[in-house]
Amino acid sequence: MTGILAIASGGGHWDELMLLRSAFDGRDVVYATTNSQLSVRDGISHVEVLPDCNRDQVMNSLHCLWASLRLVWRLRPRVVVTTGALPGLFCLIAARLLGARTVWVDSIANSDEPSLSGRVARPFTSLWLTQWPHLADGKAMLYRGALL
Repeated sequence: MTGILAIASGGGHWDELMLLRSAFDGRDVVYATTNSQLSVRDGISHVEVLPDCNRDQVMNSLHCLWASLRLVWRLRPRVVVTTGALPGLFCLIAARLLGARTVWVDSIANSDEPSLSGRVARPFTSLWLTQWPHLADGKAMLYRGALL
């Protein structure tokens, strides 16, 4: 059983997750992303790699869904933290169904409305955070500051 599964797609999602890294200090953390080179860049000795996907790539998404389910089943994390996107959503849902606590941090890029993945994730989250104060409703969507 793993303490924390911290997962994000490559690019900005991963960069935002790396800004949360100090919150995981001293804890049992497994990182996962869609680009193994990011772990090298950020000095993480091991990263679980999931296939990249998006909602427009059905076959890639199905492949990623299956890989995400296998990863969560194998690790059995107590907590999943994700900054998105679709691979993070898949892991978050799978972990929640297995009883894990889940944290969704919606991307700073979503300033007008929550992301589609974030809206889908909402019913499966223990904690749902937005990085924009005007999007927070004080109940389901909370604002606790921005990462960038």
